[in-house]
Amino acid sequence: MAKIGLFFGSDEGNTEGVAYRIQARLGADLVDVHDVADVTVLDFEDYEYIILGIPTWDFGQIQSDWEDFWGDIGSVDFTGKTVALFGLGDQFGYGDYFLDAMGMLHDVVVANGAAIVGYWSTEGYEFDASKAQVPGEPLFMGLAIDQDQQEDLTADRLNRWCEQIHGEFGLDTPIVNLDD
Repeated sequence: MAKIGLFFGSDEGNTEGVAYRIQARLGADLVDVHDVADVTVLDFEDYEYIILGIPTWDFGQIQSDWEDFWGDIGSVDFTGKTVALFGLGDQFGYGDYFLDAMGMLHDVVVANGAAIVGYWSTEGYEFDASKAQVPGEPLFMGLAIDQDQQEDLTADRLNRWCEQIHGEFGLDTPIVNLDD
Protein backbone atom coordinates (compact mmCIF):
# COMPACT_ATOMS: atom_id res chain seq x y z
CA MET A 1 0.00 0.00 0.00
CA ALA A 2 1.37 3.40 -1.00
CA LYS A 3 1.69 5.83 1.86
CA ILE A 4 0.69 9.48 1.72
CA GLY A 5 3.07 12.14 2.97
CA LEU A 6 1.27 15.11 4.50
CA PHE A 7 3.50 18.16 4.98
CA PHE A 8 2.27 21.27 6.81
CA GLY A 9 3.53 24.51 8.32
CA SER A 10 1.74 26.10 11.27
CA ASP A 11 2.49 28.98 13.62
CA GLU A 12 -0.62 28.97 15.82
CA GLY A 13 -1.68 25.34 15.40
CA ASN A 14 -4.69 25.69 13.07
CA THR A 15 -2.98 24.16 10.03
CA GLU A 16 -1.42 21.44 12.18
CA GLY A 17 -4.84 20.64 13.61
CA VAL A 18 -6.35 20.36 10.14
CA ALA A 19 -3.45 18.11 9.07
CA TYR A 20 -4.22 15.64 11.84
CA ARG A 21 -7.95 15.82 11.11
CA ILE A 22 -7.15 14.79 7.52
CA GLN A 23 -4.98 11.95 8.82
CA ALA A 24 -7.86 10.76 11.04
CA ARG A 25 -10.18 10.59 8.04
CA LEU A 26 -7.79 8.86 5.65
CA GLY A 27 -6.15 6.65 8.28
CA ALA A 28 -3.13 7.00 10.54
CA ASP A 29 -1.62 3.87 8.99
CA LEU A 30 -1.84 5.48 5.53
CA VAL A 31 -0.86 9.11 6.19
CA ASP A 32 2.51 10.18 7.60
CA VAL A 33 2.29 13.74 8.96
CA HIS A 34 5.38 15.97 8.78
CA ASP A 35 5.96 19.50 10.05
CA VAL A 36 7.78 21.27 7.22
CA ALA A 37 10.02 22.87 9.87
CA ASP A 38 11.59 19.42 10.43
CA VAL A 39 11.96 18.04 6.89
CA THR A 40 14.48 18.00 4.08
CA VAL A 41 14.02 17.65 0.33
CA LEU A 42 14.76 13.92 0.71
CA ASP A 43 11.64 13.39 2.84
CA PHE A 44 9.44 13.96 -0.22
CA GLU A 45 11.08 11.13 -2.19
CA ASP A 46 9.35 8.41 -0.16
CA TYR A 47 5.85 9.30 -1.35
CA GLU A 48 3.89 8.92 -4.56
CA TYR A 49 0.96 10.77 -2.98
CA ILE A 50 1.52 14.05 -1.14
CA ILE A 51 -0.74 16.50 0.68
CA LEU A 52 0.60 19.99 1.37
CA GLY A 53 -0.97 22.33 3.93
CA ILE A 54 -0.16 26.02 4.13
CA PRO A 55 -1.82 29.02 5.78
CA THR A 56 -1.72 32.53 4.37
CA TRP A 57 -0.57 35.21 6.78
CA ASP A 58 -1.60 38.85 6.81
CA PHE A 59 -1.42 40.40 3.35
CA GLY A 60 -0.69 37.28 1.27
CA GLN A 61 2.41 36.16 3.13
CA ILE A 62 3.79 32.63 3.39
CA GLN A 63 3.80 31.01 6.83
CA SER A 64 7.23 31.20 8.50
CA ASP A 65 8.22 27.50 8.32
CA TRP A 66 7.22 27.33 4.66
CA GLU A 67 9.11 30.57 4.07
CA ASP A 68 12.24 29.00 5.59
CA PHE A 69 11.79 25.94 3.34
CA TRP A 70 10.81 27.93 0.23
CA GLY A 71 14.24 27.70 -1.41
CA ASP A 72 14.23 23.92 -0.88
CA ILE A 73 10.69 23.18 -2.07
CA GLY A 74 11.71 24.54 -5.46
CA SER A 75 14.27 21.75 -5.74
CA VAL A 76 11.89 18.88 -4.91
CA ASP A 77 11.23 16.74 -7.99
CA PHE A 78 7.48 16.12 -8.03
CA THR A 79 7.58 14.20 -11.32
CA GLY A 80 5.34 11.14 -11.03
CA LYS A 81 3.80 12.37 -7.79
CA THR A 82 0.16 13.24 -7.21
CA VAL A 83 -0.30 16.25 -4.94
CA ALA A 84 -3.32 17.71 -3.15
CA LEU A 85 -3.19 21.04 -1.33
CA PHE A 86 -5.13 22.64 1.47
CA GLY A 87 -4.86 26.21 2.64
CA LEU A 88 -6.07 28.24 5.58
CA GLY A 89 -6.98 31.89 5.46
CA ASP A 90 -9.37 34.58 6.66
CA GLN A 91 -11.70 35.51 3.80
CA PHE A 92 -13.21 38.56 5.52
CA GLY A 93 -10.20 40.00 7.31
CA TYR A 94 -7.88 39.47 4.32
CA GLY A 95 -10.32 39.08 1.42
CA ASP A 96 -7.86 40.54 -1.10
CA TYR A 97 -5.28 37.83 -0.28
CA PHE A 98 -7.45 34.80 0.61
CA LEU A 99 -5.31 31.64 0.40
CA ASP A 100 -2.59 33.34 -1.64
CA ALA A 101 0.12 31.14 -0.09
CA MET A 102 -1.66 27.99 -1.34
CA GLY A 103 -1.68 29.44 -4.85
CA MET A 104 2.03 30.24 -4.67
CA LEU A 105 2.83 26.73 -3.38
CA HIS A 106 0.66 25.21 -6.13
CA ASP A 107 2.66 27.05 -8.78
CA VAL A 108 5.98 25.77 -7.40
CA VAL A 109 4.96 22.10 -7.24
CA VAL A 110 3.33 22.20 -10.69
CA ALA A 111 6.51 23.74 -12.13
CA ASN A 112 8.40 20.81 -10.59
CA GLY A 113 6.26 18.13 -12.24
CA ALA A 114 3.38 17.43 -9.85
CA ALA A 115 -0.02 16.21 -10.98
CA ILE A 116 -2.56 18.16 -8.89
CA VAL A 117 -5.82 16.75 -7.49
CA GLY A 118 -8.24 18.09 -4.91
CA TYR A 119 -9.49 21.21 -6.66
CA TRP A 120 -12.29 22.74 -4.60
CA SER A 121 -15.31 24.91 -5.44
CA THR A 122 -15.26 28.60 -4.50
CA GLU A 123 -18.99 28.38 -3.72
CA GLY A 124 -19.77 29.34 -0.14
CA TYR A 125 -16.80 31.69 0.26
CA GLU A 126 -16.75 35.50 0.14
CA PHE A 127 -13.43 37.01 -0.92
CA ASP A 128 -12.21 39.68 -3.31
CA ALA A 129 -9.09 38.05 -4.76
CA SER A 130 -7.02 34.89 -4.38
CA LYS A 131 -3.87 33.55 -5.99
CA ALA A 132 -5.31 30.13 -5.13
CA GLN A 133 -8.27 30.49 -7.49
CA VAL A 134 -7.89 28.71 -10.82
CA PRO A 135 -7.88 31.53 -13.41
CA GLY A 136 -11.30 31.88 -15.03
CA GLU A 137 -12.79 29.00 -13.01
CA PRO A 138 -14.92 28.87 -9.84
CA LEU A 139 -12.33 26.59 -8.24
CA PHE A 140 -9.56 26.82 -5.69
CA MET A 141 -6.31 24.93 -6.32
CA GLY A 142 -7.03 22.92 -3.17
CA LEU A 143 -9.26 22.76 -0.11
CA ALA A 144 -10.08 26.18 1.36
CA ILE A 145 -10.40 26.34 5.14
CA ASP A 146 -11.38 29.46 7.06
CA GLN A 147 -11.07 28.66 10.77
CA ASP A 148 -11.58 32.34 11.62
CA GLN A 149 -14.95 32.94 9.93
CA GLN A 150 -16.37 29.52 9.01
CA GLU A 151 -15.02 27.09 11.58
CA ASP A 152 -18.45 25.44 11.79
CA LEU A 153 -18.10 24.31 8.14
CA THR A 154 -14.64 22.77 8.50
CA ALA A 155 -15.63 19.21 9.50
CA ASP A 156 -18.04 18.83 6.57
CA ARG A 157 -15.54 20.36 4.14
CA LEU A 158 -12.83 17.99 5.38
CA ASN A 159 -15.14 14.97 5.04
CA ARG A 160 -16.09 15.85 1.47
CA TRP A 161 -12.56 16.78 0.37
CA CYS A 162 -11.00 13.67 1.91
CA GLU A 163 -13.54 11.52 0.08
CA GLN A 164 -12.71 13.42 -3.11
CA ILE A 165 -8.93 13.02 -2.88
CA HIS A 166 -9.31 9.43 -1.67
CA GLY A 167 -10.90 8.69 -5.05
CA GLU A 168 -8.50 10.90 -7.00
CA PHE A 169 -5.52 9.15 -5.39
CA GLY A 170 -7.16 5.86 -6.41
CA LEU A 171 -7.13 4.46 -2.87
CA ASP A 172 -9.11 1.40 -1.83
CA THR A 173 -8.65 1.85 1.90
CA PRO A 174 -11.41 2.68 4.36
CA ILE A 175 -12.25 6.34 4.91
CA VAL A 176 -13.93 7.82 7.97
CA ASN A 177 -16.34 10.77 8.09
CA LEU A 178 -16.02 12.64 11.36
CA ASP A 179 -17.95 15.39 13.12
CA ASP A 180 -14.96 16.97 14.80
